[in-house]
Amino acid sequence: MTVQSTSVQKACRLLRALSDSRHARLTDLANAAQVDKASALRLLDTLMAEGMVERDPDTKAFAPGREWLTLQAAAQRRLDLRPLVRPALIRLANAFEDTAILSVPSGWESVCLELRLGVFPIRANYLDIGSRRPLGVGAGSLALLAALPDSEVDTVLACIEPALKRYPRIDAGLLRRHVETTRARGYALLLDVVVERMGGVGIALPGPDGYPLGAISIAALNERITEREPALARALRREADAIAALWHPTPRKPLQQQDN
Repeated sequence: MTVQSTSVQKACRLLRALSDSRHARLTDLANAAQVDKASALRLLDTLMAEGMVERDPDTKAFAPGREWLTLQAAAQRRLDLRPLVRPALIRLANAFEDTAILSVPSGWESVCLELRLGVFPIRANYLDIGSRRPLGVGAGSLALLAALPDSEVDTVLACIEPALKRYPRIDAGLLRRHVETTRARGYALLLDVVVERMGGVGIALPGPDGYPLGAISIAALNERITEREPALARALRREADAIAALWHPTPRKPLQQQDN
């Protein structure tokens, strides 16, 4: 069934449908966007001419074009994670009584963008808002590093090697091993590496294209991490999935209009 609407609305629905890789064929796109095939093809041709859509000449499958990817990158740069992540940090700090942290990547560094302190009397966090560290130094920072493509991991490790001299327990080889372990485990875990007797658990926040936009982590004394590691990891995963769902919203169904 098709829905009466303007050409702009139809084009927007087609682009929204195209964000799902299952909708690459003309028939699938038209059905998902509730646009008739002839109109869908005409609009897709226009979007292709503007660089918003590409079509494989062999398979005839449609895909996002370079201009769309440029817009997506610009939108991600404008995304402020703090209001999206604060409720999760509050819940984590309240549940585990230790410090919950939001970190974001900046070049080959991670930046502490937000944190919430727990009520446990010994504050294990050694970061403040605005603190910077080489990627991999700290649980959230390690989660960010592990979420990067291999080629970028290699480049980052080469860039941060001089800065790692400030951390006598860390070198590029150690971080590379931790990257592999983090990927296999599904979350980052660091104990007694950055600061003695302190550690953390962290999970990356992937953007719509899978590239990490940030990471959430919990910092605590080593024993408070090891005693509760499975529970901490589950809670972080649950919050990370909920945050990711905020930039993967369920598309609104278009209003159906009755023919007079």
